[in-house]
Parts: sequence; structure tokens; C-alpha cells
Amino acid sequence: MSTQAGGDRQASPVSPEPSKSSAQPPTDDAPLGALESGLKPRHVTMISIAGVIGAGLFVGSANAIQLAGPSAIISYAAAGLVVVLVMRMLGEMATVNPDTGSFSVYADRALGKWAGFSIGWLYWWAWALIIPVEATAGATILHNWIDWPQWVFAFLITAILTATNLVSVGNYGEFEFWFALVKVVIIIGFIALGVLAILGILPTSDVSGVHGLTDHGFFGGGVGGIFAAMLTTTTTYLGTEIVTIAAAESNNPVGGIRKAVNSVIWRISIFYLGSIMVVVCLVDWTSPDLASKGSYQYTLETIGLGRLTTVLDLAILTAVASCLNSALYTASRMAFSLGQRGDAPKSFGRTNKRGVPVAAILASVVVGFFCVALNYVLPDKIFAYLLSTAGCA
Repeated sequence: MSTQAGGDRQASPVSPEPSKSSAQPPTDDAPLGALESGLKPRHVTMISIAGVIGAGLFVGSANAIQLAGPSAIISYAAAGLVVVLVMRMLGEMATVNPDTGSFSVYADRALGKWAGFSIGWLYWWAWALIIPVEATAGATILHNWIDWPQWVFAFLITAILTATNLVSVGNYGEFEFWFALVKVVIIIGFIALGVLAILGILPTSDVSGVHGLTDHGFFGGGVGGIFAAMLTTTTTYLGTEIVTIAAAESNNPVGGIRKAVNSVIWRISIFYLGSIMVVVCLVDWTSPDLASKGSYQYTLETIGLGRLTTVLDLAILTAVASCLNSALYTASRMAFSLGQRGDAPKSFGRTNKRGVPVAAILASVVVGFFCVALNYVLPDKIFAYLLSTAGCA
């Protein structure tokens, strides 16, 4: 493999034939079925940096830490290594042939139509289910602030982001740019405060040093705990591949993919490994409060900054909206690609005059609205049901 994504095109297993679903410059005469090249370089860059950081890192990381103890950092590093390798390989193929169907298209060409069909529909189903999962998570946060039924918030969140995606891909890019920027600022700020506390120069903190690494043993959950935690850590990285789908709708897909793939190592090192290292250094990972409050929230309380948890709740809400936005975009683009290849209704593979695949978006979001209705019937159980079903896919 070349040292630069896309550096050796002859070595790629994917034929560089032109793709029918590649994005086209937006013009009034663009044929139906041509996606609009509406994503700007800054959109693609920010999507690649933090677009997929969701509530799983802010809250769900506590489950991994309780399973493995401080050695959860090994679980994150191991899962991150897999992500780096996969993204290098996918980046090679995507730079040769940028396509909104991404790995589903490559599997179709390399392994056969059955592979592209199966992977494409399973991927669509997983992301279609993530839409109501994130809507439910966001509704839970808002319900704690305003005493309205959860299903109302879930419906509003889904409806607003559906409307913005129906207007143009540029709206998705713009929303995702600002959502991702908020997450980057929050995580960097959290790491900075944590480092100050570790060094003993944070005035509000009564804890310092790295006692959390040794108080109950580094390998608190044993070797088995490291592998058990990887079930959670792997899920946290879900969506890293979205940039290879989104870049196909930019004016410079090859440059966007190359930049994203070559930056994946430092992104994982800072945002995931860096923040988790701060948590395991400062908190008592055996405390039940870690799981009940979340890793970031519990760490802030431990260092005397519990009042900032409201700010963190806003960040989590932003992360939830970001993941829902990405889920809707990703599911609709995979449905669009399947439609163009004859593996889904032909209407899925058509776009309007603005280059928006309306039928594919509506088909993807209908699952979300159906599950919003289930939220009305089963408000306390629907989130767990959806998460399990998405995990199966």
C-alpha cells in the first residue's frame, strides 16, 4: 500500500470506471440522477475530524471503562488501529473511484452483485435505525429540561433535520460543520481541564496525579475485560467511513478523502485516546456513579466542575443531532446508490433539479417517523430495542 492515500492507482483492486452515482456540478440542466456537488472543502474536513463523535464517547465510554478499568485505553487503541487500517484501504479505493455507494459499490465490482446488495441494504438499515435512536436520545435530554412528552421532541428533531436535508446537501454540510466544531471545542476544553487537574494546578480540583491508573489495578477487568470493552469501543468509531461517501458530493473528492484518511491517526489519538486517558487518570472507575452519570460528567464533578455538566449536556445534544443528521444523509445516499444500480426501486436513484435524492431521503426517514410513533407507545423501552436491532445489522 502506498504511503499516501490514492498514491498508487494501479495497485487498487477497484477498476477506475466512471460511476453513475458520482456527484455533478449543480446546474439547471443537470440530469435527474446526478447528485449536487454542494459540499465545500471545510464541510468535508470537519465531517472527517469530528462528524462521527457522538453520545457514545461522551456517555457510553463509561461502560467500557467499568468493564476493563484503566486498560480500556488499550481497547480504544486496538479498535482505533482497526479503523486506521480499514480507512487506509478504503481510502485507496475511494480516491480511485469516488462514489456515494462507497464500499457497497466496491464489493459489488470485486465480489459480485450479491455482496454489494447485501452490504448496501444492511448498511442502509443500520443507519435508518440510528435516526430514531439519536432522536430518542435527544428527546430524553430535552424532556429533562422541558416537561413535554418524549415523542414530541423526537418528532420535532427528526422533522427539522429531514427538512434541511431535503433542501440541499449544502445544508447537511453546514449543519454538520457547526455541530462538529462544537464537539471539537468541548473535547479539547475537557482534555485541557483534565491535564491541569492531573498536574495539580486546577484550583477547583482536590484530586491530581494519575491515581486512577493504579488505585484498583491497571488491568481491573483482566484480559477478558479488554476484549469485552472492545464491543463498546468499536461501536464508538462507527461512522468514520462516512467521509468517503460525503466526499463524492464535493468539488474535490480525491483531495477530501486523502486529507481525511491521512489525518485519522491524530484524530483518534487526540479525541478518543486523549480524552479517555484523562478520565481513567482522575476518576475511581469502580464507582457506580461513573456509569450512572457518564464518563465526562463524572470526571467534571470529580475535579470540582460539576456546574459545567449543563454545558456538557448541550454538547451531548449537539452530538446527538449531528449523528442523526449524518445517519439520515448516509442512509439516503446508500439508498440512492442502490437505486442507481438496480438493487432498489428506481425512484431511489433519481434526484430533483437541486441534485437532492428526495425519494431516497423520504424512504430512509420513514423508519424514523414510524419509531417516533413507537416512542409514544413504549417511551421507556424503545431506545433499547432500537439500539439492539441496529447492533444486529
